[in-house]
Amino acid sequence: MGAGHSHDTAGGGGHSHPHSHAPADFGRAFAIGVVLNTAFVIVEAVYGFISGSMALIADAGHNLSDVLALLLAWGASIAAKKPPTERFTYGFKSSTILAALANAALLMVAIGAILFETIHRFANPAPVEGWTMIVVAGIGIVINTATALMFVRGRKHDINIRGAFLHMAADALVSVGVVVAGAAILLTGALWIDPVTSLVIVLVIAWGTWGLAKDSFMMGLQAVPSGISESGVRAYLSGLPGVTRVHDLHIWPMSTTETALTAHLIMPGGHPGDAFLAEAAEELEHHHAIAHVTLQIESKQPASGCGADCGSPSLT
Repeated sequence: MGAGHSHDTAGGGGHSHPHSHAPADFGRAFAIGVVLNTAFVIVEAVYGFISGSMALIADAGHNLSDVLALLLAWGASIAAKKPPTERFTYGFKSSTILAALANAALLMVAIGAILFETIHRFANPAPVEGWTMIVVAGIGIVINTATALMFVRGRKHDINIRGAFLHMAADALVSVGVVVAGAAILLTGALWIDPVTSLVIVLVIAWGTWGLAKDSFMMGLQAVPSGISESGVRAYLSGLPGVTRVHDLHIWPMSTTETALTAHLIMPGGHPGDAFLAEAAEELEHHHAIAHVTLQIESKQPASGCGADCGSPSLT
């Protein structure tokens, strides 16, 4: 016998699930971010070629990947709000995970392209206009900081939004580095400063990409989200009144903002009633950040002698 809990509808002994952690609407932030950064990419690339600055060109390439990343994240956030269908019974929530994976891959491609050109510039140094670097990168600091601030409130609750925030925040820091490099070139005339700055940009991007790639990859494999303790959830369920054993416990991300759980509870005393299930689901949502809960009650131990997470016939 299975049951779930929802804030919107009574369980009534059937399966229903809370959906209270839907992604916040960042549509306006995405639109503004895409327009501003697209314009800046064009300006930065043009003046990068005019000034001969590999650092500016590298940053323009990175900013272009960020525009694509914003578009991916924006599209995924829109898709996540679409209702379920007969074929896609979870809706398109997992598209946010796919977008995060794509963004990580996109950044890796950008890193490779920038690194290739940077190595070439080390071998063949070229004159650079320091003032152009300073002015253009200064504009970048303003645009990237403004864009990052539009995503700052959602970065802790959605890896997709966190990816957008990290892209923009890293770009702002990189632009600061380009300004410093431009000033150093004006003061010293050393041509190696430009490709070195470009190399630092690559390292900054790589550092941010690793965390995003790791988290999105783990989500793609349906691993337990990093902020949730599987052992803590198991201990809570095992400690519920009347529960002698927990098996088939599964916790996985439905999207970058929603987590699902299914578990079988062995309760020899029989089904405890809807109030028990509602309270358990409420606890899992508010203290373990799991909003989509399905609990199956069984009165007998599974017939097979398998381990703690073995399967058993559905009783729903």
